[in-house]
Formats: sequence, C-alpha cells, structure tokens
Amino acid sequence: MSTHTTVSEKNATAELGFWMYLMTDLMLFASLFATFYILRVGVADGPTAAEVFDINYVMAQTLVLLASSVTSGMALVSMKFSMKKQALVFLGATILLGVGFLALELNEFIALATEGNSWTTSAFLSSYFTLVGTHGLHIFIGLIWASVLFVALAKQPVVSDNHVRKLSLFTMFWHFLDLVWIFIFAVVYVIGVYA
Repeated sequence: MSTHTTVSEKNATAELGFWMYLMTDLMLFASLFATFYILRVGVADGPTAAEVFDINYVMAQTLVLLASSVTSGMALVSMKFSMKKQALVFLGATILLGVGFLALELNEFIALATEGNSWTTSAFLSSYFTLVGTHGLHIFIGLIWASVLFVALAKQPVVSDNHVRKLSLFTMFWHFLDLVWIFIFAVVYVIGVYA
C-alpha cells in the first residue's frame, strides 16, 4: 500500500482546511453581529444610527462590493476555460473595486470620527467600528491575496489546475465577505436607519 498522497488528495485537504477556516470566520462575525445587536441601543448621549449613517452612501459601497463579486466570479470562469488574459482583466477589476470599497469605508470612518462619533463615543459606535472594521480588515487581506494571485498568474505562460484551485479558494473567500457585507448592510445600516 502506497503512503504517497496524490495531488487530488492534497487539494481536497486544502479545500477542507479552507472551509474550516471560513467556519471560524463565520463564528467570529456571528459573535460580532450578536455584540452589535445587543449594544446598538447603547448610545449614551451620542447619536443613533439614523443620525450618523447615510444610507445612499452605504448603498454605493454595497454596489461596488457586489460588482467586485461578479468580477471575481468571471475571473474564475475565465480561468476554468484557460482564458488567462480575461481572467487577469476580471481579477484586476476585482482588485480595483475592492480598493474602491475599502476607500469608501475608510472615508466613512474618518468622516464619523471627524464629527466626534468615534469608537469611544458610545457602546453602539464601538460595536459598529469593531464589526465593520473587522470586515474591512478581511477585505484588505483579500486584496493582498488577489494581488499575489494576479502577479503569479501574470508570470505563468499557461493556466494550470493549481491556478484554478487557488483562484477558486480566493473567490469563495471574496463571496463570503460579500455575504457578510449584505448582513452588515441589512442589520447595521437598514435596520439602524429605518427601524
């Protein structure tokens, strides 16, 4: 009996490990959502969500992030059909849209802090900055990952199964972050402004 591990077994192990990582991230965000939900009414003498959030601005952020999800999916489809140039275009678009989203989020944080609504103002804002900031940190990490993939793919003359697998894992991560953002948009912003 052979003790050698096949490539497909290694890939399956890597994918299982990645799913386990996503589950730990899911638990992290679930605990941050629960904390935010409990603390959302703890405004002390500070402002409420309806007083600080601009729903149109957040909708623009959401559309940018959702567009990046589409481009990451298109990059993966292009890779599966060995269309390297198209994959690079779509992955590059994903990176640019992700940077745009992160810039909008940082601008929102700076605007809130400049107006005196920082994480030290109230329990509500502390939990808001923690939840949304953790998501932003994940976006930043995803952008580094996507950039490394872009450079690695650009250097290779042909698309390999390994490239497809790596981009597939990145795309799962990126879609996960989009899903988390949909919940942030609904729970933090929409319910906060309209409830």
